[in-house]
Amino acid sequence: MADRPILFSGPMIRALLAGRKTQTRRILKPQPPEWATSCQQPTMLNALQQWVPSGLWAWSEEEQSPPRPLRRWPVNADGEHYWLRPRFSIGDRLYVREHWRTASVHDKTPPRDLHSKTIVEYVADNDNLTVGKFRQGMHMPRWASRLTLIVTDVRVERLQDISEEDAVAEGIFQLERKAWIGGGPLYGLHEGEGHCTAVGAYNRLWRDINGDGSWAANPWVCAISFRVIKQNIDQIEKVAA
Repeated sequence: MADRPILFSGPMIRALLAGRKTQTRRILKPQPPEWATSCQQPTMLNALQQWVPSGLWAWSEEEQSPPRPLRRWPVNADGEHYWLRPRFSIGDRLYVREHWRTASVHDKTPPRDLHSKTIVEYVADNDNLTVGKFRQGMHMPRWASRLTLIVTDVRVERLQDISEEDAVAEGIFQLERKAWIGGGPLYGLHEGEGHCTAVGAYNRLWRDINGDGSWAANPWVCAISFRVIKQNIDQIEKVAA
């Protein structure tokens, strides 16, 4: 288990605050080679002698005809196979980084020099804020984070394997406009758009964040499930105590 930062866009911050987002997908690094199409995660015995997911993954190619030894990935420089552990694991605590501002008096102060008592304005709460310097989420210090995610599950899968249920867990929701020309509900992140499936809406969201062609590339991703705590990571245990 580890404490790690994780970056979200404004719409995703609002979905977290609204309680609509309990999953996120992040591109797996490094990516397996193209021939590695079969993925597996073994189980292991924990301290309670229970078989649980190991959090380790390996890939192989599909069965060949005529049969031959299958290639496996990852493999080190000596040709030895090993299991890959993604960056995120069950039990990790993720402190959320987002776009932010501070008072104008601090405009020339770098984030590392700001005091933890500095008042922070979150851009996701008001996109029209103009007071104070706009600061990128990647530069948000740990003390300024207001959301903490506790990882409850990690899966490795292809991006396009996402289900309707998982797309909804990503923050996609059914819009107030009830039907499209073919009938049925519409899905999206706001009322200005509409897709006939939650996966279709998530496809649009993914491309907005990662660029044209990113959905068609169908990369391997970590599908991370979590519960949201609306509190700074370093204040959780203090309040509980």
